[in-house]
Amino acid sequence: RRFYERGALPIAVDHRGSKNVIAWKVDIEKLDYHHYLPIFFDGIRETQEPYRFLAVKGVEDMLRVGGSKILPVIPQLIIPIKTALNTRDHTVMCITMQLLQKLVLSADLVGEALVPYYRQVLPILNMYKNKNKNLGDGIDYGQKNYDCLGELVADTLAIFELKGGDDAFINIKYMVPTYESAVNYA
Repeated sequence: RRFYERGALPIAVDHRGSKNVIAWKVDIEKLDYHHYLPIFFDGIRETQEPYRFLAVKGVEDMLRVGGSKILPVIPQLIIPIKTALNTRDHTVMCITMQLLQKLVLSADLVGEALVPYYRQVLPILNMYKNKNKNLGDGIDYGQKNYDCLGELVADTLAIFELKGGDDAFINIKYMVPTYESAVNYA
């Protein structure tokens, strides 16, 4: 919020008809990822608009384009990710886990680079892994929003295991003892 209000971020909201997008003042490929990606990740715990929108869409845009620039920045992203998860706010946690999934899938070796930081990130996921919606025989019409914490935790852990290399399962199992492998060893 501070960076946006003082004009230190090269972005603005572009109001287009029914959907807002980010108007980048600089080409995304030319951005300094060491500087801007941690700032955007730190902003994902914002709950007020347009700050939340700018942070989430900024992270998504940078992850989509970043490629090899993302891997060296991983250590700087851990504290903002952990802080966002520790807010224990439902919407912030959902957004954070969705962005964690996109982070792991964004470039090669990112999943493996996150393995040493599982001890910081996974304890909070362990607390929410069973927080599913129980509707009985009802229908969850909001499932397209992907906001069920239990499902998000399960999917995030599965992606961590699939992309984390050989040591991922052991480290996940250490922090989340009831986790069952998503890899089929048939």
